Amino acid sequence: MNKETLALKRFYVVSAGLFVVAAAVVFRLVQIQFVRGDEFRTIAAEKTTQNIPIKANRGNIYSSDGSLLATSVSRYDIRFDAVTVSAANFESLMPDLARALGQYFGRSASYYQNILQKARSGGRRYQILARDLNYTDYLAVKQMPLLNLGPNRGGLIVEPKPTREHPLGKIAERLVGHNTTSDTMQYTVGLEAAYDSFLRGQDGHRLKQKIAKGQWKPVSDENELEPRDGFDVITTIDVNIQDIAHHALLAQLEYYEAEHGTVVVMEVGTGAIRALANLGRTTKGTYYEKLNYAVGESHEPGSTFKTIAFAAALEDRAIDTAQIVDTRLGSKAFYGRMITDTKGHGKISAARALEVSSNIGLASLIDEAYNQEPERWLNYFKQWRLDTVLGLAISGEGRPEIPRPGQSKWSKNALPSMAYGYNLRMTPLQILTFYNALANNGTMVKPRFVDRIISDNKVIHQYSPEVINPKIMSDETLAQVKDVLEHIVTRGTGRALYSEHFSIAGKTGTARTEYWMQDWDEDRRYISSFAGYFPADQPKYSCIVVIHKPSTKKGYYGADVTGPVFKRIAQKIYTDSPLRNTIELPQGPLPELVAQQAQVAQILSETPAGVPDVRGWALMDALAVLENLGLTVEVRGFGTIVDQSPQPGTALGQTQKVTLIGS
Repeated sequence: MNKETLALKRFYVVSAGLFVVAAAVVFRLVQIQFVRGDEFRTIAAEKTTQNIPIKANRGNIYSSDGSLLATSVSRYDIRFDAVTVSAANFESLMPDLARALGQYFGRSASYYQNILQKARSGGRRYQILARDLNYTDYLAVKQMPLLNLGPNRGGLIVEPKPTREHPLGKIAERLVGHNTTSDTMQYTVGLEAAYDSFLRGQDGHRLKQKIAKGQWKPVSDENELEPRDGFDVITTIDVNIQDIAHHALLAQLEYYEAEHGTVVVMEVGTGAIRALANLGRTTKGTYYEKLNYAVGESHEPGSTFKTIAFAAALEDRAIDTAQIVDTRLGSKAFYGRMITDTKGHGKISAARALEVSSNIGLASLIDEAYNQEPERWLNYFKQWRLDTVLGLAISGEGRPEIPRPGQSKWSKNALPSMAYGYNLRMTPLQILTFYNALANNGTMVKPRFVDRIISDNKVIHQYSPEVINPKIMSDETLAQVKDVLEHIVTRGTGRALYSEHFSIAGKTGTARTEYWMQDWDEDRRYISSFAGYFPADQPKYSCIVVIHKPSTKKGYYGADVTGPVFKRIAQKIYTDSPLRNTIELPQGPLPELVAQQAQVAQILSETPAGVPDVRGWALMDALAVLENLGLTVEVRGFGTIVDQSPQPGTALGQTQKVTLIGS
């Protein structure tokens, strides 16, 4: 084969190869253009356009009088892109920025200078400078040297994040709901979780086109969806009563060095919860809203259950109030187990046994009447629905345990033990619901935490009182039980609570807890309680106070530990707001709330020349408006604003700080 022929063959091979490559390229282009064109165009569009979500504003939670319990505000993280800043700007302005940051946050300039230089040398584009700033601090940092040049020239990165604020601090925080998942707006407990479907609203979206690194601009989009803000929840909580209950409980917990405690105040006729305080002790000995003990903690109630046991036997005509029972000298064996009283009462009436809270008296009455037919007695608890949950909107309700024959917890000793509140479990709110029914002439109503849902000045949903049992017992039995509860305060275990100025009816309770543990004899633990209602003759409110593990060195009986809290609450409510026979529930949106919201909207849309008049406003609304105007706000007190300094109308340029005085 000559050289010419060989060269020609090589040419043909190379040509064929090039032809194959060209054909493959043409095939690929045809495939991209016509076969998979839509797919690739979609990918390209996604790189340059996006449907950016628009978060809906979460609704507010208000007390019954319009005070703000929870609202959403923005907090800000400030970061620094050390790459996008030019060398000239970094060298000339970085020292000034370090000094400004140091002065503002109370650190040395060298501290921030070191951070900034390391970020620059390391090519960091996301260096944190400050976290969790309020609006006023955010504006101040944004105006500092270098950062005031903006994102591209100054490396400023601002990350706003919604946070939930509680203007009243820790008061009712657990009821409102303060525990969330990693997403700060995903609530798992309290009213926030129970009414999340109303509060969260509906997110919108807007089509935006990428015009530069990290920057997007809106484009026309017929399918654009505006966000719908969440609805507002108006609770049944009365801020004044909540404040009274919170501080009365706190003072007693601190004095008795107790582990935790709870207070619930319920409006008799409607079941509206006017106050719910839950306080647990930290390792440092301070107290905070740790868990919702009133709703979630089932425990042996002790002597507050004696009223229920007594009422069931009375209604069944198995006993009568004048019946004599022998309590002996303070101890009596039941089926091989000893039951004791604090002292012997001898032979007393059944009514007197409840007045002095005799364990032996109640155990003897119930055991003698029902040891052959316990179901007769137990059926009353089923009829009164004490053996099932209340079905509250709030999650985590503790399940009551009332054993029956044939179950694992049933024995011969079960009946006498249950007669004085052991061998069964109920939550404080479940116990209170029964006492509230006594106060409500036998009508048992379901506890409720929310009065209505509103949006744009319209009532979306109104919650009315819900009757669980229209008549739990006869008027005769009801009168007898209520008479004994009054006598408990005037001449029984609760006589220290008696006041000639206002009447109380109720039952003291003292129960052992953790008595099954080996160290109980050396370290005795008790649960103290008091459940009742006031005024005794025309009840307006029912209330329960439960305190766990008070220091036995200071006292542990219900009359000493929890009774004074009940009395303090009743006395304060009685003094601050004279009780009336009629209960007036406001209908529709709150007029003062509507007017205030309109003022807030107007000020935020039209920047005023002077400091706005926020007197009479809720604290959180005042904070939102003033901080949005770039003012530093100092707050003294909480609740409604009663005074402010400087005076309304002062030119904004003449002041940078406003002091608010709350009620």
